Amino acid sequence: MTAMSPYERLRARFARLAALEEASAILHWDTSVMMPRASAPARGEQMAALAAVAHGTLTDAAAADELAAAEAASARLGEADRANLALMRRKHRRATALPPVLVEAMARACSACEAAWREARRSSDFPAVAPLLAEVVGLVREQAAALSAATGLAPYDALMDGFQPGLSDARVAAVFGPLETMLAGMLPEVLARQAAMPSPIPLTGPFPVAAQRALCRSLAERAGLDFAAARLDESTHPFCGGTPTDIRITTRYDESDPTQAILGVLHECGHALYEAHLPKPYARSPLGEAAGMAAHESQSLIIEMQASRSDAFLSWLGPRMAEAFAKDSGGDPAPYAPENLARLWRRVAPGFIRVEADEVTYPAHVILRWRLERALVSGDLAVADLPGAWNEGIKTLLGLDVPDDRRGCLQDIHWYDGAFGYFPSYTLGAMGAAQLFQAAVAERPEIVPALAEGSFAPLVSWLAERVHAHGARHGFDALLEAATGRALDPAAFERHLRARYLGA
Repeated sequence: MTAMSPYERLRARFARLAALEEASAILHWDTSVMMPRASAPARGEQMAALAAVAHGTLTDAAAADELAAAEAASARLGEADRANLALMRRKHRRATALPPVLVEAMARACSACEAAWREARRSSDFPAVAPLLAEVVGLVREQAAALSAATGLAPYDALMDGFQPGLSDARVAAVFGPLETMLAGMLPEVLARQAAMPSPIPLTGPFPVAAQRALCRSLAERAGLDFAAARLDESTHPFCGGTPTDIRITTRYDESDPTQAILGVLHECGHALYEAHLPKPYARSPLGEAAGMAAHESQSLIIEMQASRSDAFLSWLGPRMAEAFAKDSGGDPAPYAPENLARLWRRVAPGFIRVEADEVTYPAHVILRWRLERALVSGDLAVADLPGAWNEGIKTLLGLDVPDDRRGCLQDIHWYDGAFGYFPSYTLGAMGAAQLFQAAVAERPEIVPALAEGSFAPLVSWLAERVHAHGARHGFDALLEAATGRALDPAAFERHLRARYLGA
């Protein structure tokens, strides 16, 4: 048997690491979808044990030796393998910055806090989860400090870099400042134009869950999701999880309105298709992973916001919704007319819930969370003061008085699961989605007519070629430049909003 080279040994090591992370991902899905409530403490120990083993796989002395030897011989590698090796070094640097005891403590604390959040959210009881969140925030601060020391990045930047490589607080601030100003000026114009138009006919139920589930599954298949290697389930917070070959998407159903379930499934399908189309020769290697969470959100939002809310797709979807629901909701097809769905699903109205927000007010939700999580990580905001700071921020940004914590600081899972530095990816992803869609349609004009036939295939094919196939080779700006000819361009998002909401 031929001896393995150092790089080949690294490939094998990272394949084992990826398999462990995949097992953790399936357990995380089970926690959200299937696990009995009383099983949470045991699940926390399981997640902590897996995290410890995965961390040890990457940080033992042999891994450092293999990296050094592979880097010394890197001239013999092809360009893709050299890129993969550089990503291995990045992962090793971040992993070795964190002591094993902190990794286990984070996994255990996040598991306990997430379980408590589910109950606290139902009852709008922030004090019930606050002590556990305080523990998570304390550990996140330790994590940020350790990563900062190892990478030379500021603590919050070091956290952001874990979700979207290369992203910095300064970069976010440079984008979000002008965006906030632009949207604050646009919102009154949009609301005035909207008020002069006919009011939409509301969707009136009931909308049986079984009918919603069947329609959602058929839409996921239309988008390209292969249910031979995927599942669609229900959870408190919709998500896409699992692995590239065992995809788990979730949504939530409301018998009074199918909108959230339908658009939620299409959103998660965007994530799922990205995972399914990642470069298979580098499966279970860093290069075979997604380019980061801003890149990931661009893929979910190009399906949900750009394609699925387009006039073309709504012209196809409306009759299918009428067929699925009209018999249960009075038999009137008028609410499902494409022009009425457009008025409903593109209606702008400041609200409390991020996942239900329209495109014009959604960035305000992200900007608020970005400001609050920076303050939590720096220690400028105490966990006990989070509800008040949240409510004040919503009042300032959207002019609303938050009625309870369920519709305030308890609505999102991210912080209770230890994900600090993630939120900017949502709005950066929305901006990237607009830029990608404009480039895709310009290059392949058949995309829009296909959407009018209920087909995502031309769009997904373009994305698979221009985005998915690159894996983690590029950062967010470089990925957009490779696909569209330029780095992130906020003007593309503004053009999209003005065209859709102001007819400009």
